[in-house]
Amino acid sequence: MGAVRIAILAAAAVAAILLAFIVRGMMSSGEPSQAAAEVETRPMAQVLVAKEDLAVGTRIVSTMLGWQAWPVEALNPAFVTDGKTAVPPKEGAEKVAEKASQAASTLMGDNPIQAFEGAIVREAIAAGEPVTTRKVIRGGEGGYMSVVLGPGMRAVSVPVSVETAVGGFILPGDRVDVLQSREDQNGSMITETLMRNLRVLAIDQATEPKDDSNTMIGAVATLEAPAGDAEVLVRGKAAGEMILALRAYTDIGGPVGRGGSAEPQTVRIYRDGEMTEVSVR
Repeated sequence: MGAVRIAILAAAAVAAILLAFIVRGMMSSGEPSQAAAEVETRPMAQVLVAKEDLAVGTRIVSTMLGWQAWPVEALNPAFVTDGKTAVPPKEGAEKVAEKASQAASTLMGDNPIQAFEGAIVREAIAAGEPVTTRKVIRGGEGGYMSVVLGPGMRAVSVPVSVETAVGGFILPGDRVDVLQSREDQNGSMITETLMRNLRVLAIDQATEPKDDSNTMIGAVATLEAPAGDAEVLVRGKAAGEMILALRAYTDIGGPVGRGGSAEPQTVRIYRDGEMTEVSVR
């Protein structure tokens, strides 16, 4: 074998080795690009989620909710979406995306966040977790009142009118005292505070004013009372008309429960061996 032929074979071998390295490099550099392309074309939807931890009983405001990208193939029909996807969904995921987008249409209007405004959290929702209608209760839905009630409290309804409810200026969320006037054994009229600082849960079936109204006129007021004091309101209804006295916003931090009686009490005072009876209120 001549020297020229050996040189040609050596050059061909080197060229083959170089070509192999070039092809290998192109293949390795192409894999991430392909993976990135798959991620970019992955179908995504916008799902309504909680932006912070929402405890049971929390009244939702719009700032607590937001939209978060969610893979279409991982959607649950109970999720609320904006009805759109970032790219056309893959075959098989289209029906799931359609069902999920229909959850938003079951709410009021075209703005799901606004529809959840004022709802009460029935089951705790973690930050980043999708908000579903099963985990919240809105006014007028069954179970709403049981969620609104505080621990150890009871909801008791009492009859009211324009005259006995401060002309209609008492609204759900306000605090009131419950008063009642009656005759004592001597025929004199006395006024007694039955309950103090009770929260108004509803007027008739309305749990909040309509259109930011400043007045509500109804026939029944539902009050939140301690479980041990609920019978005071029941006896009061049987005894006659009761008056709701509206408390100032700055005075809502006082004790909640039974009030003091205005009925005259006899106090005996002993001084220097002599007893004196004094009638006080």
